[in-house]
Amino acid sequence: MTQPIYVFDLDDTLINGDCAMIWSEFLADNGIATDPDFVANDRALMSQYANGTLDMAQYLEFVMVPLKDVPVAQVHQLAKRCVQERVLPKLYPEAQRLIENLHRDNIATLIISASVDFIVQAVAQEIGISQAMGIELKVVNQRYTHEIQGIPSFREGKVARIKEWLANRPEHHGEVHFFTDSINDLPLCEYADQTYLVNPCQQLTEHARRTQWPILNWGNKEMTLASLGH
Repeated sequence: MTQPIYVFDLDDTLINGDCAMIWSEFLADNGIATDPDFVANDRALMSQYANGTLDMAQYLEFVMVPLKDVPVAQVHQLAKRCVQERVLPKLYPEAQRLIENLHRDNIATLIISASVDFIVQAVAQEIGISQAMGIELKVVNQRYTHEIQGIPSFREGKVARIKEWLANRPEHHGEVHFFTDSINDLPLCEYADQTYLVNPCQQLTEHARRTQWPILNWGNKEMTLASLGH
């Protein structure tokens, strides 16, 4: 019998917040983002993400400006600090328990996020998920650029990345179980064998009425593996 794979969106799904916004605030608070309007402009762009209208290339061009002269190794150190200090405290207890139980049962887990890959990898490492995908950026002269490398893990790109990942796995997995909050993930919701909505946005909630995808109120009430039919 093949085992399912549990796939998680990151922002507002595993954590009660958005890593991209948390990272931008961290950069401003630590004097790396020096534009006084940086955080406000970041929030304005992220509001476009929330309603499904964000131009990802435009966003990356804006958000990577503070890092244009920062070596990759230093970026990774900063990302680890940011995750430990600001992201981990926002991890939903229900998410932590689910991940622990899946690991106990040797069930594969994966994070796929539209946040930049170096942040996603840092989060995955801290919460014990070995496989993770974020938007990968080209590196020039040991500096991250704002240019996307490969297929961005955003909207339909998440489906393409998952299909590619599964095709390259030496072992065969069964059903894909996907957890998300965002309307941007509708393509992957429809691709997955089982979809669970974690505190979903209004647009995704409306789809749930038609599809009968389970809605999980993480941070508000208990959710166990038994309630997921696992």
